[in-house]
Amino acid sequence: MDSILIPLLILVAVIAGVLLLIRSFTKRSAESKADLAAANAPKDPVELAKESAAKLNQEQHRQLYSLIAQGQGMAAIKLYLQATGEGLRASRNAVGALAAHPQPFTPEAPAKDLLADDDDEPERFPYRYRAIVSKGDVTREVSSNMLNDEIYGRIRTLAKSGDVEGAALALTRHSDINIKQAREFIELLGD
Repeated sequence: MDSILIPLLILVAVIAGVLLLIRSFTKRSAESKADLAAANAPKDPVELAKESAAKLNQEQHRQLYSLIAQGQGMAAIKLYLQATGEGLRASRNAVGALAAHPQPFTPEAPAKDLLADDDDEPERFPYRYRAIVSKGDVTREVSSNMLNDEIYGRIRTLAKSGDVEGAALALTRHSDINIKQAREFIELLGD
């Protein structure tokens, strides 16, 4: 009986060890699958757009939106990929979010409120900014050296939120068009 007892105890110990290894392996596998699923879970597109825009400098931001406006999605993804060093999938998702939810360029340092209703003259920039909006066969353009991505983004936000009059007043303040032309531009922008 002693001759059978020792091999039987060894067999039970080996089976117990194998079961513990299997349990440990399945637990790790489940944890890594959960971590992978959490990492690949889709982010809120608006938050993704804000985070993505924050990774670009002003020139990259301008070039990216220029490519998006021209319908050159692949070139925009390539630009974003080169600018940030993120992967292809992350760059594709970021450009998609930026196209769906446009973000104005916001410099790292907090800027003064550029749409404030004060008596100061608006800041003049060393370049002319062109904003173009169209619907069907109607196209409107505003070109001014008192506009930039941030100001235009705030005007668009006002228009999208339903404050057409506020957006039109801000546009007239930062350009050389009259209120009637600004309202026509904002009406097309709001659609």
